[in-house]
Amino acid sequence: MTDLTPPDGWTPDDGSINRSFKFKNFSEAWGFMSRVALAAETAGHHPEWSNVWNRVDIRLTTHDADGLTDKDIDLARKINDLI
Repeated sequence: MTDLTPPDGWTPDDGSINRSFKFKNFSEAWGFMSRVALAAETAGHHPEWSNVWNRVDIRLTTHDADGLTDKDIDLARKINDLI
């Protein structure tokens, strides 16, 4: 059985994990999103996310499984490594 404990900074919420990131400005937020996009493509698993100026909100869930899986935990760890 896989450990589905959310990585540091991530909050579980009804079959998903969520985290908000704040940056100095829009350019830093956008740069972070670009790095996350590359990591997501490599992982073959994509976040639900939004960006408002210096903030990026990310929600990870696996739609095919109707909930949280190791794909979400793995991507969250990779995202944490990008900070």
